Amino acid sequence: MIPSGIAPTQVTRILFQDFSLWMLVLFYAYAITAIAVFGFGIHVQVRKYMSGSRGAAFSWRELAARLTGTAKIILSHRALRRRDARAGRLHAFIFYGFTLLFIGTATITLQEDILGPLFGVDFWHGHFYLVFKLVLNFAGAGFVAGLAYMMYRRGWLRPPKLDYARPDRAPEDTDFSRERYRIEDWAFLWTLLLIGITGFMLSGARMVWLQHDAAVWETRWWAPVGALVAAGLKGVGLTSNGAGVLRMGLWWFHGVLALTFIALIPYTKAKHIFTAATSWLLKDPKALNRLPLGDLDADHIGYRTLGDVSSRYLIQADACTKCGRCHEACPARAAGYPLSPRDVILTLREQANSLLGEVLPKPAATACATPLIGLAAGEFRPETLWSCRQCGACTEICPVGVEHLPLINMLRRTLVDEGEMDGALQRTLGAVGKTGNCFNESRRKRPQWTRDLPFKIKDARKEEVEVLWFVGDYASFDPRSQKVSRAFARILHAAGIDFGILYEGETTAGNDVRRVGEEGLFQQLAEGNIATLSGCTFSRIVTTDPHSFNTLKNEYPDLGGTYQVSHASAYLKELLDAGRITPARSLDFTVTYHDPCHLGRLNKGYDAPREVVAATGATLVELPRSRDNSFCCGAGGGRVWVPDPPGTPKVSEIRAREAAEIEGLDVLVVNCPKCMTMLEDAVKTTGNERNFRVMELTELLAEALEADEAIPAAAAAEVG
Repeated sequence: MIPSGIAPTQVTRILFQDFSLWMLVLFYAYAITAIAVFGFGIHVQVRKYMSGSRGAAFSWRELAARLTGTAKIILSHRALRRRDARAGRLHAFIFYGFTLLFIGTATITLQEDILGPLFGVDFWHGHFYLVFKLVLNFAGAGFVAGLAYMMYRRGWLRPPKLDYARPDRAPEDTDFSRERYRIEDWAFLWTLLLIGITGFMLSGARMVWLQHDAAVWETRWWAPVGALVAAGLKGVGLTSNGAGVLRMGLWWFHGVLALTFIALIPYTKAKHIFTAATSWLLKDPKALNRLPLGDLDADHIGYRTLGDVSSRYLIQADACTKCGRCHEACPARAAGYPLSPRDVILTLREQANSLLGEVLPKPAATACATPLIGLAAGEFRPETLWSCRQCGACTEICPVGVEHLPLINMLRRTLVDEGEMDGALQRTLGAVGKTGNCFNESRRKRPQWTRDLPFKIKDARKEEVEVLWFVGDYASFDPRSQKVSRAFARILHAAGIDFGILYEGETTAGNDVRRVGEEGLFQQLAEGNIATLSGCTFSRIVTTDPHSFNTLKNEYPDLGGTYQVSHASAYLKELLDAGRITPARSLDFTVTYHDPCHLGRLNKGYDAPREVVAATGATLVELPRSRDNSFCCGAGGGRVWVPDPPGTPKVSEIRAREAAEIEGLDVLVVNCPKCMTMLEDAVKTTGNERNFRVMELTELLAEALEADEAIPAAAAAEVG
């Protein structure tokens, strides 16, 4: 490794070679200043975050597991590679290159400023030094390559998701332009690229300058990129003396630029180096399916001012890198509504920086008195918040762990608290409060759908049952969904399942009420249902409604109602696996399956419905957007109760057209009453009514079962 005749101690790099005393003083003065500016910036940012509400994100007992999970996400880059693998891989080049270069710089500092002067320890030479510079050369090459690609991507590829045009503002609005973010992005990339390139230039210039020193020249290929630069410099006629001058200039430019970058980290996009990791560390693992429990005894519910906002969300606002993945995934934005999840997060960031201080601290009292929502510049517009479907597509895809969904919901709670909502929505919430259902029907009518069945369903309030079926509003009152309910009841009955329902004792589970932002009504409904369920004897709850499924499973435990809850599709799969039901014929259909947000993305219920489809013999062709990337039907977040503005494309129509692109499609299979309502209407309005039909998964299976004879009776193995 080291040529003969050269002592290992000679194979090194003298950090301040040919520096005079005044140069050393100047360098260390600038370095100390940079570190002080960095430290003050950290203080400003931490103070800003601590100005938010404290609500603990996790128990300290979880810290080790959270640290491990965060490390896995960051080191694997799996969140960054999802749905944009190339950008994720090249970001990994930047990340690992930067990390190794930082470790290398820290190692030099350790040697030169701590171990050497204080303890006389000298390890930065010989074989260690050669391997050290080889590793850093490869790290630097990857770093520069990753940055070059990101610049190419932004400057030439220009993916639409990196367009910062705001759908929630008009060009004449004072806060429409976010051009400063584009400037910041380019400044960030150019600064890092210049640091990387000048590092290699400095290495090459040093080699030419010391070309007569065998310890430098004979080992130059251990820094292959620097050696290639040196060859280029010699090729253009640079002499040893000229290289010495160049080296000195590059040394100062590179050093000052690197120190300036460090100083500015807390004040710029570069802070995501720290805030992204912290965002993942603090993230609520159930952010998608369990909203924060509201304190009904508080002065107000929801987020009115920055003082109400959780510190976790303030950190996440700074973690956002504006990558646009949430913007791209949002169904409301795709349909032309004034919502981009990215803009919601950036608006929160801008408010926090403006009111609490981005560079210098400001009095927190100002932030606690300034409203978050309104029509003034920099405020959240109500129509932006009401556009959200609460589908979780944004939160699911965010590579830095931002929780858009609960943040928007907490802001909605303020709108509901102040009565600022669409009239139709207000009437629906009033109906729910009065009758316990969103159809404003008498409670006595809830079980009327059972009258057409040739058997009596048990009343779970009066009789012990194995399975308690929580039916839900749409499955009880909507005529189209009632057909599905009767099909499911016939399957359970013929399979010998001991089941019952709550009859008029059931009220809506409250999922959509809560996602609208009506926390008080949600808790009232939940507590009523929990009281009813506490008087029943059953082993498990099954529901055909993913919205009810999500809330019963994930949100009722916060109010004292903990149950074993299954969605109907998973239960049907259990019946098939146990031989309780057996298809009598194979369906010669080409079908596609629409993942409902509350079953799929929110609860990872992807496989069971597809296995039920497979059991029918139908040929499944996946939609382009499926599973965790499924496109919302548009009903969620209470939007099923609010009419779409005239001239605005419907989210459901986008989905119907996507299904229509599948050649030879016979059936669009849905697995949620609200999805069926939205998509059946969309199939008609898009002119596809004669091309394919919409069927609920239970209906598809019932058609394959064909007759009760296909369902073995209770003699088969039990399914509990």
